[in-house]
Amino acid sequence: MAALAAPAVAMGATPVYEVSARCDGKARCFPSIGQAIAASEQVGGGWVDIRVGPGDYREKLTIRRAKTRLTGSGVAKTRLHFDAVAQRARAWHRDGWGTPGSATLTIRADRVTVSGLTVENRFDYLANDARPQGDPARIADAQAVALLLDVGSDRVLLRHVALLGYQDTLFANGRRALIRDSLIAGNIDFIFGKGMLWIDRSELRSRPRAQPPAPGGFQSYIAAPSTPRSQAMGIVFARSRLTREAGVPDGAVALARPWHPTTRFADGRYADPDAVGQAVFIDCFMDAHIHPDHWTGMAGTARDGSKSAFFRPQDARFFERGSHGPGAPHRDIGMRWTSPQSLDRMWKQFATYWPDIGK
Repeated sequence: MAALAAPAVAMGATPVYEVSARCDGKARCFPSIGQAIAASEQVGGGWVDIRVGPGDYREKLTIRRAKTRLTGSGVAKTRLHFDAVAQRARAWHRDGWGTPGSATLTIRADRVTVSGLTVENRFDYLANDARPQGDPARIADAQAVALLLDVGSDRVLLRHVALLGYQDTLFANGRRALIRDSLIAGNIDFIFGKGMLWIDRSELRSRPRAQPPAPGGFQSYIAAPSTPRSQAMGIVFARSRLTREAGVPDGAVALARPWHPTTRFADGRYADPDAVGQAVFIDCFMDAHIHPDHWTGMAGTARDGSKSAFFRPQDARFFERGSHGPGAPHRDIGMRWTSPQSLDRMWKQFATYWPDIGK
């Protein structure tokens, strides 16, 4: 791996690694993002900067080094993509789990900043979704993650990024992450997990399915939190816009549904009863694709192994305030949980021991 060795860096300087198709022998310049990440891992302590030039980078990456800044040339110019899907991605995960194994970009470190690029999972979800049930070519486990905030991640900042996928675009499985001034697009549970995730001033774009929903039913779901009961904060959507692509019908998309992950316990393997999902929408614009119920339930694994357990939205920690736009009016379905804290107090709790995060 001598080709990845980085030259010495002056004391106190922040090492900079460039990614470009035209390095021409330039020091600390590499043709792939993965090579730049590998080189940066050889430097101990302090921040490192990885600056990525324009281009399409088909790579499957993991950031393991704390204090890493990954900066692209803009979401329209720097595009990181891969096309792994859960049914075929188990080999990429340490425990053989397909959904996290499918991620295009995995972050497994503290103090990571990503900005100015698109991260996409290009698995052809719509073509697979169009195949009829029972078709041997249909992939059953069609989760295809763009970004995995993995166990061990904390204080992850994403600004001016686009996260693109369909089912399970963003998996928050670590501790804290802030996404600001960005785009997240998908259809089925495209923002999900147990982590503390704050999404601010961003666009949440619902994407179509191959088939229309049943009359009055749900076609897709924005969030599927699995927040532990002991955790005071789950997923916060603040001052953001809920939009849709062409082909997403009116009144067909839920804000959230509660995910109780199938978990192995001493007495069996079943849906985790202590995953009491929390999703809070504050001052968000909602287009007409939002279902009039706003929230819905989710099936889970019962103790007998069947998918017969059902978890109601009324038993989750779901709340909204200040919703506006054509999708904001909603029916009363008996939602009673209210956020015990103001947005400012939630922010102070979220940003504790996170310097330079801003507000």
